[in-house]
This record gives sequence, C-alpha cells and structure tokens, in this order.
Amino acid sequence: MKTGAATHASQFPWTDRAFQLLALLIISMAMLVLFTLIANIFLDGINRLNFSFLTSFPSRFANKAGIYSAWVGSAYLMILTGIFSVPLGVGAAIYLEEYAPKNRFTRIIELNIANLAGVPSVIYGLLGLQLFVRYAHLERSLISGALTMSLLILPIIIIASREAVKAIPKSIREAALALGATKSQVVFSQVLPVALPGIMTGCILAFSRAIGEAAPLITLGALTYIPFLPDGLLSPFTVLPIQAFNWISRPQEAFHENAAAAIMVLMIVLLLMNSFAIYLRYKFQKRYNF
Repeated sequence: MKTGAATHASQFPWTDRAFQLLALLIISMAMLVLFTLIANIFLDGINRLNFSFLTSFPSRFANKAGIYSAWVGSAYLMILTGIFSVPLGVGAAIYLEEYAPKNRFTRIIELNIANLAGVPSVIYGLLGLQLFVRYAHLERSLISGALTMSLLILPIIIIASREAVKAIPKSIREAALALGATKSQVVFSQVLPVALPGIMTGCILAFSRAIGEAAPLITLGALTYIPFLPDGLLSPFTVLPIQAFNWISRPQEAFHENAAAAIMVLMIVLLLMNSFAIYLRYKFQKRYNF
C-alpha cells in the first residue's frame, strides 16, 4: 500500500515544479513592470528634484513650479487625520476585544468593520462630501479632508489594533487579575503597552494608504492649484497626489517632469513610513517573544 502511494506521488513531480516556475514567472513579470515604472519616474523627475522644487509654490511656468503647498498640506492632513482616527480606532479595538460581549450584535459590527476596510476610497469621498461639506457646512476645507481620510483608514486601524491586542497571551491578563488588578488596570497597564508596537505598525501602514489617496479628496473638492499655505482648519488645501495629478493632466512635457518629481517625493515618504513600521515590528518582536 505504501509502495503504491509513493509510486502515485512520484508520477506527478512535474506538477509541483511547473507550479513553482509559473509562480516565479508571475512574480518576475510583476517586479519587472514595477521596476520599469519606477525607473521611468526616476529618469523623468530626477532633474527637477532639488531644494527649490520643495520650497516653491505651484506656478503656471513649469521651471518655477514646486510642491511647497502640496507637501505642507499633506503633512497637515496626516496630522489631523491621526488626531481624529487613532484614538477612535484604538479605543474601538480595545472595547471590541476586551469589553464587548460576544453576541450576534458584536459579530455584526465586526463584519461591517471588515467590509468597510474593502470599500473603494472614492465612496468615502462621496460620503465626506455629503456629510462634512454639505450637512456640517465645513466647506471644502482641511478639516473636511482630514475627517474624510479618518473614515477611510479607521477600519484598518481597528482591525490592526484588534489583532495586536488579540496576540497578547491570556496568561498576562490572568496573572494581573490574580494579583488583584482591575480590568482597566490590566488593559492599560499590561495589555496595551505590549500591544502598542503592533498598534503603531498598523497605524503607520494606514497612514501610508491615506497619504497616497487622491480620489476621495478630489471628490471632496480639494483644490489643484494653491499658491499659499493653509492658515486654519477651514482653509482650502491641496496634497501631493492631487498636485501630481494636476501636472500629469497638462500637455506640456515640462509639467510631466514636475509630476514625476512629486511622485518621487511621495514614494520616498511612503518608503520611510513603511520602513519605520518594519523597524518597529522587528524591534519589539525581540523584546516580547510571543
């Protein structure tokens, strides 16, 4: 019987090798396309990427145009988005994981959160336009954009934070309770500090998605040309993806080079944020060997 099974398995060794080769071919093609796009952007934008480009406002003249208002607007938007989304997301994750009863209503909430994480970003733009611009009368302002982006990344933060809290061994909770700690003391003194690296990693990855989004902000009504910096929460704003979109839609080749340079800046920011998330994960994995 064993001989027959071994013979049957040895008759199809080529299927495993064929699947491995197919998977390697698909990955190689995807990486080739990615590196081609990156190289094309690099060659087009490297000549425009300088200090003057980072400190100049947009202009009708391509050689004088810069991304000062765009990257400052992106920074303001991410700061406000973090202020709105992180406390709500982490708080919701802690409640669902540590306090919420395990019943049908809780399961419906968890299912909806998972579904919201996969909703296209333009839907959040339409929601923000109706809710914050028209109903709340916040106009097409920086705070409207931050609230809209908070809705976009809130499900991601909740899911990532819940997974980080869930990964903490029950023995830590039980040991703290056995020593007389209350539920809140266990959560905020034992569970949350250990789960914090995973929560921070999830938040950074959520911000990485938000900083590269243009569709919800265009739907919301963010401007494509702003020769000034935002001076308040109700000020109009622009961000790097919208500025790059504005330049790439123009027929002049010089503006295409500006768009490539803006994309390079955005890619550098994304790489730094993702690298920081990876650093946090590996650093704290050595400290807490769970």
